[in-house]
Amino acid sequence: MTFALTGARIFDGDHMLEGRAVVVENGRIIAIPFEKDLPAGVDRRETKGLLAPGFIDVQVNGGGGVLFNDERNVEGLRRIAAAHRTFGTVGLLPTFITDTREKMAEAVAAMRQALAARVPGILGIHVEGPFINPERKGVHNPTYMRPMEDEDIAILTSLSEGRTLVTLAPERNSLEAIARLTHAGALVCAGHTAGRYDEVMEAYRHGLRGFTHLFNAMPPLAGRDPGPVGAALDSRDTWCGLIVDGHHVDDASLRVAIAAKGTERMMLVTDAMSVTGTDLDSFELHGRMIYRRDGKLTTADGTLAGSDLDMASAVRNAVHRLGLPLRDVLRMASLAPAAFLRLDRELGRIAPGYRASLVLLDDALEVRQTWIDGE
Repeated sequence: MTFALTGARIFDGDHMLEGRAVVVENGRIIAIPFEKDLPAGVDRRETKGLLAPGFIDVQVNGGGGVLFNDERNVEGLRRIAAAHRTFGTVGLLPTFITDTREKMAEAVAAMRQALAARVPGILGIHVEGPFINPERKGVHNPTYMRPMEDEDIAILTSLSEGRTLVTLAPERNSLEAIARLTHAGALVCAGHTAGRYDEVMEAYRHGLRGFTHLFNAMPPLAGRDPGPVGAALDSRDTWCGLIVDGHHVDDASLRVAIAAKGTERMMLVTDAMSVTGTDLDSFELHGRMIYRRDGKLTTADGTLAGSDLDMASAVRNAVHRLGLPLRDVLRMASLAPAAFLRLDRELGRIAPGYRASLVLLDDALEVRQTWIDGE
């Protein structure tokens, strides 16, 4: 099936284009001609607003009333992806947080089935913990935290398709484990870590690719103790996830980090929980009640527990709260995570040969429509 999207401005990943159409055939973009040059018989589908590469979120704990830790099955993953698609997310990594090895294996098995079933939007799995530091546990359950073992590596490297992202504390795991994951094709990020700068940089030399929710669940940058934040900003070719919700990190800190590292390797993430896309005002996580109030999710004692954020809101926040140019923000929501995932020859741009996974935004940056592989 061939059709042309017409009428919208187009952000192709680098430039704003006017008067162009996006021609899609069998789920791929085949051309971006001037509208006036479209053949007479082509199926034209009129749009209005800004057509951009669809958003990619590498940290999604849940959505649509589903928490991945609780519903480790294809239907649960389908509901999570559908909930986030409403907010412009056309690709995501459902995130399984600290739990038992048995449940982690079940989560990976569910992801294998979801990838085989080609569930729209599912790009792979993010396993955040249990290989993290109890000193920086956040809302994760320290009971399950432990260093990585051979059996864990076997589980984490068992997917034959899709992407596997593992968040760990470098100081709690061997450099050999990090190297083995990397050599097997997994993506490794530092997170929930109290590691020293030199420990994190040594992990980087053994394959560490990025940092999970920069600033959160890690020591702050200090003059004589740069720590994980310093390592993230000093390692120029790593990627960082940023939660831009006005609660997890002060806006000024985010602007400083972006000024230091640039936008090319900064990724907007949500760290969303099951409430995204619903009217729920609470849910349960590992036996603890989490409350949705004033734009954030917290335990009874005020500990942040993921975020009440979606990608469209993250884009608006980065523009309006951080004052970043829209082009840079759209790249942080699409091309940067695509490059991190090594999918930037398929996603993150509107260009011939790329997958037709797109988002249509209005002038207020609200989502009007999405396409995943042209549908």
